[in-house]
Amino acid sequence: MNDLFSMRTVHEETIARRDAEHFLASPEPVHLVDCDLQEADLSGLDLSGWHFERCRLRNANLSAAKLEETVWQSCRGGFTNFTGAFLGDARFTASDFNNSVLRGARLAGAMFVHCKLTGADLTDASAFGVRFEETLLVAAKLQGHSFHKQVLKKVDFAQADLRKCDFRAAAFEDCSLRDANVSGSRFTGADLRGADLGGFRLDDASLFRGATISREQAGQLLGELGLNVR
Repeated sequence: MNDLFSMRTVHEETIARRDAEHFLASPEPVHLVDCDLQEADLSGLDLSGWHFERCRLRNANLSAAKLEETVWQSCRGGFTNFTGAFLGDARFTASDFNNSVLRGARLAGAMFVHCKLTGADLTDASAFGVRFEETLLVAAKLQGHSFHKQVLKKVDFAQADLRKCDFRAAAFEDCSLRDANVSGSRFTGADLRGADLGGFRLDDASLFRGATISREQAGQLLGELGLNVR
């Protein structure tokens, strides 16, 4: 990550493509603070190492942009288009990118902390080592993603598409899988005692073969048959 003292700082400006291209004429990365990038077309630009702080990016187009090691702090970017963007080692903190599109994005090593990604589409994203912590992924599309051996803390996957995900040996701490689609996912060795399994029926129990659940969760599943676990 770049040192903020070595960056050009821009405050409270509306940023269009021509402005970004102007900044790119200088070698140092840019720190945008309280800037408006709503509906800006920044597709394909190399903004690697830039910092975005309290910026507004709703409906911005960042498809195929190079955004490695970027920092996104307290940003608001509903419906932002990150299709095919390069986001390796990017850091998202306390930001809202609900309904954003990250189809085919490269997310290796990226981290999302205290973020809102409700309805986000991460279909076909390359996400080796991506981390989510205290993040809303309600109704997000994450099919095929690997969370192998990860510790998932306060991640809300409610109603998410998690088909064919790899949760082997993952630990869930205060998470939710309520009404998620986990068809074909693997949970061998996973600790699900810290996950809300609401909405799953006894018919779904085979999906969690090899995982650890609590007595209370077992009772919840058996409750579908009218049985009580004491």
